[in-house]
Amino acid sequence: MLGGDDLVAGLAPQAWKRLSAGKGSHGERMYQWARIPIRIWWENGHGHWVLARRSLKDPTDLAYYLCYGPVTTRLKDLVTVAGARWAVEECFQAAKGECGLDHYQVRLYHAWYRHITLAMAALAALTAVRAHELSKGETTVA
Repeated sequence: MLGGDDLVAGLAPQAWKRLSAGKGSHGERMYQWARIPIRIWWENGHGHWVLARRSLKDPTDLAYYLCYGPVTTRLKDLVTVAGARWAVEECFQAAKGECGLDHYQVRLYHAWYRHITLAMAALAALTAVRAHELSKGETTVA
């Protein structure tokens, strides 16, 4: 079975495209990206790829994403979705710290689902209140 490094080793240099994964805390997150189809057949117009991200400074610094989507999905679209991962992770970290997302001891799926839903709703409410207060010119919001 091939690993990610084995898949990208055979890529032609022109397969790599320099694209931004979105703005980060230090500006644009520029990397080289390539995708490799990992299934020969496309079911109902959808398929799977391995999306590879390579550092501009260190070409040996690679990361991989498993992707699924319509056959017409562009590389740029896959990169945009992969770049959204950071925002999602930050949201979950905020929910853990501010709303107790990770403070549950449940045994049933329904109880877990209710806890997670309530924690995320609380985070959404807190975020809306914070945004409203900041829009009034407050420099800090408790």
